[in-house]
Amino acid sequence: MQPGDHRKNIMRLSRRGAVDPFIVMDVMERARAAEAAGRSIIHMEVGQPGTGAPAGALAALGRAMASDPLGYTVALGRPDLRARIARLYRDWYGVDLAPERIVVTAGSSAGFLLAFSLLFDAGDRVAVGEPGYPSYRNILKALSLAPIGIPTRPDNRFQPVPDEVAAIPDLAGLLVASPANPTGTMLGREALEALITTCRDRDIAFVSDEIYHGIQYGERAVSALEISDDVVVINSFSKYFSMTGWRIGWMVLPESHMRQVERLTQNMFICAPHASQVAALAAMDCETELSANLAVYAKNRDLMLDGLKAAGFTRVAPPDGAFYVYADVSEFTDDATAFAAEILAKAGVAVTPGLDFDPLRGRRSLRFSYARSSDDIAEGLVRLKAFMDNRSV
Repeated sequence: MQPGDHRKNIMRLSRRGAVDPFIVMDVMERARAAEAAGRSIIHMEVGQPGTGAPAGALAALGRAMASDPLGYTVALGRPDLRARIARLYRDWYGVDLAPERIVVTAGSSAGFLLAFSLLFDAGDRVAVGEPGYPSYRNILKALSLAPIGIPTRPDNRFQPVPDEVAAIPDLAGLLVASPANPTGTMLGREALEALITTCRDRDIAFVSDEIYHGIQYGERAVSALEISDDVVVINSFSKYFSMTGWRIGWMVLPESHMRQVERLTQNMFICAPHASQVAALAAMDCETELSANLAVYAKNRDLMLDGLKAAGFTRVAPPDGAFYVYADVSEFTDDATAFAAEILAKAGVAVTPGLDFDPLRGRRSLRFSYARSSDDIAEGLVRLKAFMDNRSV
């Protein structure tokens, strides 16, 4: 631009980057601002454990930092961590898994980027259940892929079923989550097997999000690896192992896909954070502390179901796992985003509007997280009841 030329110079933007906002992060920011202004806020918006990494993980990292420069690891992750993850599959599911099929990733988000880059070409159509985790759609869009929403039904506990998948033409992939976010519902073995079979018969890649495994309240979660080796499984240390900010997870792939995903990992990430790998390895042996966390979630689940009912939120699917309750609030509003803002402003409770999870029907839903301390959950429920009582006057 020449001196005196005042034309606006705007650097170009790609259409791929024009994804929807992650609304829960916006809610978090508004809640943070309210706290900074001196208000007391109860956090029911974010799917983050109120606990930190297990004490054994912190101690192991401290020892490593004193003796190890913690430089790059090999792209697929430390061999001892991959071996320990393989042992988890034997202990939890009775699956004999070769460590060579495991990739340690920079959180589950990196796992989704790698899986979608590995499996699909630009323009491919990938089905996801709605309501569902919003970043599925947005990562697919950012990779020039086409997310195809399946409007799941309450009578199927908000999980996709084979007939719904078979009815969608030209699918390259299906992603399912069990336990799911935002509903906490799970697929039993027969239901999961039926979906995997449907995908196999139609040459549809099957991706299983299992990041909430370990957090369940009755029957254990079933891994897709119990049914087939021809699937991609993504998991994380964020939820059960209480290590959200450490950005560490893993994925399991068919052996035939390993060299290609290794090349992608080398170029996209080099490796997952070494310090987080050290902590994750130790966290897997902190069973006493992790079981105590699960007991808190179970208590909070009961508090939440009872407290929401007392406040008037009765249209929910009781969660099998994870730490969320997804509520139909259509009797109170047809604008859940405005309703959530009102709850934050008047009750001091941060909750997530359903548009994050379902772009068509989510304006009539809210997600309540019960991942924080039991005292916080109890206080938040008291505030919600008072808010709803005053609102109805």
